[in-house]
Amino acid sequence: MRQRKLLSQRHPILYFLAVWARRFRRYADWYFDNKKYAYQLTTNKLAFRVKKHQSVLLKKLGDSDMQLQVNKVTNLKIAVRRIDGILVRPGETFSFCKLVGLPTSRKGYLHGMELTFGEARAGIGGGICQISNLIHWLVIHSPLTVTERHHHSFDPFPDDGRVLPFGSGATVFYNYLDYQFTNHTEHSFQINLWFTDKCLEGELRINTELDYAYHIIEKDHQFLKIDGAFYRKNEIWRDKILKFKSGAVVETELITKNFARVTYTPDDFTDLGSANHH
Repeated sequence: MRQRKLLSQRHPILYFLAVWARRFRRYADWYFDNKKYAYQLTTNKLAFRVKKHQSVLLKKLGDSDMQLQVNKVTNLKIAVRRIDGILVRPGETFSFCKLVGLPTSRKGYLHGMELTFGEARAGIGGGICQISNLIHWLVIHSPLTVTERHHHSFDPFPDDGRVLPFGSGATVFYNYLDYQFTNHTEHSFQINLWFTDKCLEGELRINTELDYAYHIIEKDHQFLKIDGAFYRKNEIWRDKILKFKSGAVVETELITKNFARVTYTPDDFTDLGSANHH
């Protein structure tokens, strides 16, 4: 069954108006919500590293145009300059969209890949979700509190060297799909981002060493076929571990349950037949 298109999908002008209506709502939130947003960038690194991660810059995604991947690297380099070195002090909230701003061609952004309306297509500034994905992975290894996160509504490409669990990312679309976390601790944190030949690298730092760490675990990952369509599900959990007591687990919590449409045919899946037999 084909889903009916939203009115805003049928007419470009209506889509444009719908986007800007949501953007203005967010501008109003930023102005009136009484949050203290993190804004200070510094090249002085905080003393201790909480977590480091890297993600590959150029990936072969299905049969999509490789030029979009090359363009994405340009987009990443522009966006990273607005985030690298950001301090998030006690009581402050990190907002990806507030820091990066609206990606426009005038700022040097190129066409990269965006996932919208159930398909992958080219859009100005496309691909900068790679930064929010990486930051989210760092943040869930810390005591920071994620306050806004959106995940992709579908999975368009088979895994190609994926190292993180499915559904552990954070999609952004300026500015109403934001990625935000708040520092409810008494410590200051800092995000540093940089590039190597093949990777975007990032780390989360802190001003005092913590005596605990977090370990992320994926559970119950599977592909399902329901009514002829493919879906993917999993759960992402985390253990809180005491660093200096031989890694004793003191807390376990469920972070996310994922269930998303898959637009390719997986190699291995469970056929559940028709959904109404559940």
